Amino acid sequence: MTACVLSFGRVLSIGAVCALILFSSHVRADEPKPNPLDAVPDAMPFNIPYGAPITLDKAQDVIAVASAEAKKHGWALNIAVVDSGANLVAFARMDGAQLASIPISEHKARVAAKYRRETKAFENGVQQNGAQYLLTLDDIIASRGGIPLISDGKLIGAIGCSGGTGSQDEVACKAGAATVK
Repeated sequence: MTACVLSFGRVLSIGAVCALILFSSHVRADEPKPNPLDAVPDAMPFNIPYGAPITLDKAQDVIAVASAEAKKHGWALNIAVVDSGANLVAFARMDGAQLASIPISEHKARVAAKYRRETKAFENGVQQNGAQYLLTLDDIIASRGGIPLISDGKLIGAIGCSGGTGSQDEVACKAGAATVK
């Protein structure tokens, strides 16, 4: 009889431990996870002041450098440069660049100027951080290849490239953007 009681007691103890483990893991699963969007930064992100619009000559220089970078790799791209108000200043379609990418290159440039950040920030937000709400914002494109053009700490415009992979578009844009100081 004593052997039965001890075995029964051990079964109860094991059962109690199992119940405690299940209950504690259940409680943790129900606890709300902190929302990273609730964080309040001290400084305004992407707070680059708008400057005077890029000139046509400078926009054409930016396109020439981006185009040379693309040509060096054998990429046929569409390249758009907008001013600080997101208005098209200059555009080039390299020989053989796909037609569908004409408006995409312009879109990338407009978004980079309007939101004062690389379009890669939206791509990362959606793909890596699960921030699908970004897709609800006006005029968003969540694809890399749009880069603000900064001169003397002010946004003077933006470049957008399309026709290659996002990373190819980005490489050409960065080459063009590097000409602006």
